[in-house]
Amino acid sequence: MTLPFEVGVVVRDLELMERFYCDVLGCRTERRSRVPESVGGPAGLGGELVVVWLKVPAGGCVKLILPRSGRVAARVAASPAGRPGLSYLTFHLDDMDPVVAALPAAGARSLSDPVVVRAHGRRISFWADPEGNVVELVDARAGAPDPGHSN
Repeated sequence: MTLPFEVGVVVRDLELMERFYCDVLGCRTERRSRVPESVGGPAGLGGELVVVWLKVPAGGCVKLILPRSGRVAARVAASPAGRPGLSYLTFHLDDMDPVVAALPAAGARSLSDPVVVRAHGRRISFWADPEGNVVELVDARAGAPDPGHSN
C-alpha cells in the first residue's frame, strides 16, 4: 500500500453527511470533484458522481459519493453483524463522551444498549449516521469513571 486506507460511502444528502462526518467526528474536507459519466460509467460506478474526500484525523479517508442520478435507496440500520459485506466504519477516539453527546442532535441514532459498552479494556458504541450507515466509536477509557453511561 502506498497511501492510508480509503472507504467510499454512497449518500443521498451530500451536505448533511459532510457536516455530520466533519462537525461531529472531526473529519476534514480535503477536496471535492465531479466524476463525469465518461469516467464513472466505464469504471463501474454507475455514471456521473460528486465525490467529497474527508480526511480522518488519525489517517485514512472517507469518500462521500453522491450519484448524479439521484436514485439512492434509503438504508435502514440493522445489526452490524447481521448482514454480509461492509458493515460499519470504526473511529478510534481519545474520549468518546463529547462525540456521543453530539450525535443525537446531528441526526444519529444509538444502536448500542447501553449507549456505551465496556469490553476488553475499551469502550465501544455503535450508531446509525443520519442516512443509516453504521459507525462504531472506540476509546480506551474503560477503566475511567463514566458517570453518564452504564455498563
